[in-house]
This record gives sequence, structure tokens and C-alpha cells, in this order.
Amino acid sequence: MIRSEQKVKSGRWRKFFSQYGILIILLALVVGFSILKPNSFPTPTNLFNIARQASISGLVAIGMTFVILTGGIDLSVGSMLALSGIVAAAVYKGGTGLLDTNAGDTSGVGVIGAIAVACLVGLACGLVQGTAVTKLRVPPFIVTLGGLSAFRGLTLIIGNGGPISAFDPTFNFWGQGRIAELVPIPVIIFLVVAIIAHVVLRYTQYGRYIYAIGGNKEAARLSGLNTDRLTLSVYMIVGLLAGFGGFMLASRLNSAEAVAGTGLELTVIAGVVIGGTSLSGGKGSVFGTVMGSLIIAVLTTGLTQLNVVSYVQQIIIGGIIIAAVFIDQIAKSRRE
Repeated sequence: MIRSEQKVKSGRWRKFFSQYGILIILLALVVGFSILKPNSFPTPTNLFNIARQASISGLVAIGMTFVILTGGIDLSVGSMLALSGIVAAAVYKGGTGLLDTNAGDTSGVGVIGAIAVACLVGLACGLVQGTAVTKLRVPPFIVTLGGLSAFRGLTLIIGNGGPISAFDPTFNFWGQGRIAELVPIPVIIFLVVAIIAHVVLRYTQYGRYIYAIGGNKEAARLSGLNTDRLTLSVYMIVGLLAGFGGFMLASRLNSAEAVAGTGLELTVIAGVVIGGTSLSGGKGSVFGTVMGSLIIAVLTTGLTQLNVVSYVQQIIIGGIIIAAVFIDQIAKSRRE
């Protein structure tokens, strides 16, 4: 009787930690860095800057969550972000062709047109890669590894190897603007996209299909799901959000850089995995991804304020990724 009660209590604790553990870890990090740097870390300005830092990588991480839930991966998100940003900047500047990037600040398609172009470029990249995965049966790792190189090369061609910069306030508002002089616009956009993605995954038939493919793709196919079409759709989703992220980053920096997004795939995958999404697919949530992205941003900012060099920060984040995957493997073996 006592053992059964202990098992029930243990099960409740495991369930509680599986649901809220990532939030507890985030709060513990915030409290810890606030104690270590009481004059700089816990200020509202710094906390909102952390959220803004997480917003663009977090936006792409939401799309990556859809991909990883199906058991796939996308290593090209950084290159897609750079390509989308530089094309959007070129058309906003009013170039008559993709290589004409020296026109005036506002002689092009306007800011809404630039956003649309960035999203369309990302969608096109996702469509190409998703088609290669579903129709040509090339493994996602290989397809997106090739995309990482190809899209980066295309970015360098379009930008002639350099940046496109000096935009007007209308363009820069989307990356630099604030509501009530405190809440950054990118944070609001990030939260809105996260809420929409959460509702789609948790409360729609499409979301249930995505989880079904990640759980057992063959069983999902035999049950009548069009697994190829669904798989294609998740690569288009991550492409769309990477495209929008490219515009947001160019707006924030007042410059579309050919090297933008270099290494972004590591940050994005880290946020998704730390947030509890299984690399084998079928398990994860948008809430976890948001928390994971914030943890990466808190760690980066906190360690920087503690004067920890960037190389050591990379080692720490890499170690956290390995630990998160190890824990996921243990949990998976117990479920089996």
C-alpha cells in the first residue's frame, strides 16, 4: 500500500516536471543571474532586450518545431534567413533586378511588399527542399545541408558579396520599434506567431496529423494520411518563418548582411531540443520551444554580463544540447 502511494506521488512529480520543468529552469536562470548581476540583469530594459534577442531565432525555432515533430531536420534556416533578407532589401531599395541594389531608400515595393517578398523567398526555399525530401526521397539532413550551402551562395551573388543597408524608419520600425517605449515589436510578433502555432498544433486536425507522422510515419500513411503533402508543408512553414525572420533581422540591424544567420541552425535546434521536442519526432510543443529559445537568450546575455568569453558560451550551449538529447533518449527508452 505504501509503495503504491509512493509510486503515485512519484508519477505526479514526474508529470509536473515534464509539463513545467522547462519554465522552472528558465526562472531559476533568471533568478541566478539577477543575484550575480543585481544592477544590470533584472532591469526591465535588459529583460525586454533578452526577449528581443530571442524573438528572431525563436520565430524560426517555431517553424523548426513543426519539422522536427515529423522526424525531420532543417540545417539551412540560417541561409534561408539571409537570402530572404537580402532579396527583401533589394526590392525595397527599388532595384530593377536582383543584382541592382543601389537604388534609393523608398523607390521599391514598400515595406509590406518587402515582407511579402521575404516570406515568398522562404516559402520557395522550403518548397524546393520539401519536394526533394518527399519526391526524391533524399534524407532531410542531406537536402538541407545542401540548401545551407546553395542558399548562402545565392545570397552572396544577389548582394555582390556585401550588405544592403541604410533603410528608412518605416522599414526599421519592424525590428527596432517599441510599444510604449518598452516592449519591442519583434517580441510582440514572436508571441503572436507562437500563439497561432500552439493553437494549430494542439487544437487542429492538421496538428494531430503532424504528431502522427512523427510517432509512426508508416502507420500514419496506412491510416490514410497524405504523409508526403504533410511533410512538404512543414518545410514550407519553416521556410516562411525563416523568410519573415530575414526581414526582421535586416530591419533590426538596418542592414541585410550576406553573412546573416551564420550558425543560426545551432541556436534554433538548441531552442527546440532544450524545449523538450524529441529529435525522433512525435513529441514536443511550441510552449517548450519558446521557453528553450528564451533559455538560450538568458544564458547568452547572463554569461556575457559575467564576462564569459563567447567561445566558452558555445561550449556550454553545446553541452546543454547533448544533455537535453541524452535525457530525451532516456525518457524514450522508458516509454518503450
